[in-house]
Amino acid sequence: MLCGPTGIGKTRVAIELAAQLGCEIISSDSRQLYREMAIGTAVPTPGELSRVPHHFIQNHSVQESYNASSFEQEVLEFLDSYYQRNHIALMVGGSGMYIDAVCQGIDDLPTIKEEVRIKWRLLYQEKGLEYLQQQVTRVDPDYAKKVDLYNPNRMLKALEVFEQTGRTYSSFLTHTAKERPFRIHKLALDMDRQELYEQINRRVDQMEANGLVEEARRMLPCRQLTPLKTVGYKELFQHFDGELTLEEALIQIKNHSRAYARRQLTWFRRDKQMQWFHPKDLDAMLQWIQEQLSM
Repeated sequence: MLCGPTGIGKTRVAIELAAQLGCEIISSDSRQLYREMAIGTAVPTPGELSRVPHHFIQNHSVQESYNASSFEQEVLEFLDSYYQRNHIALMVGGSGMYIDAVCQGIDDLPTIKEEVRIKWRLLYQEKGLEYLQQQVTRVDPDYAKKVDLYNPNRMLKALEVFEQTGRTYSSFLTHTAKERPFRIHKLALDMDRQELYEQINRRVDQMEANGLVEEARRMLPCRQLTPLKTVGYKELFQHFDGELTLEEALIQIKNHSRAYARRQLTWFRRDKQMQWFHPKDLDAMLQWIQEQLSM
């Protein structure tokens, strides 16, 4: 498993590692799996995809209901057949919940009563995302430190669970690992924080040059769907609404992307089994992987 924050260069590193290991790549990016979203999710280019077989990229529509539990089931089913022809697979991405779903399973959560669910959705419609962020930070600060605060569904889930049970959502996340019929080796990418921020800024500029604004405009009819409530699209929707200039929207995309990268690093650092590398340390990564495989 190779993970790391947005913009750090996971795609390039993963392709080099997979080519050396003779294996295929499983994407664990919760947005790259949607076929309508390519530029804003930094889907690998056709050239990159041709170098190594990739799976779970652009294989679903934004119109479909999909979550980490769905991903867990589909990946485990895929691996059952994959391991009959190859004993190594490289899962790559930055979506912590999707990665954890495959590596250790999804925690069992209480079923939310319909009246509680309706109440919080009405509050969200009335008071907006900032209100949800404030409430989650108040009732469950541990969860607020690591969750994507710009994902309203995750905010709503935490508040619904707290209201119904009186317990924080984070207290249900036991991370008790389910047994898997394969070994998991975890490595992650990191670099100097300023260097990472500069890379993120350049990537946003490149996305704009590649047609991000036009892609977001095509997605306007789907803006209320969960996959579109994400960095890179929601800011441009505000621009189309006249709330932000294009320059302001792009600045916010960069700011929100950097904040998301910090949350990703916080999430991955809680895993003490993670081995950390600079994206340029390919030889060191390969050596570590070979040592793990030989044990």
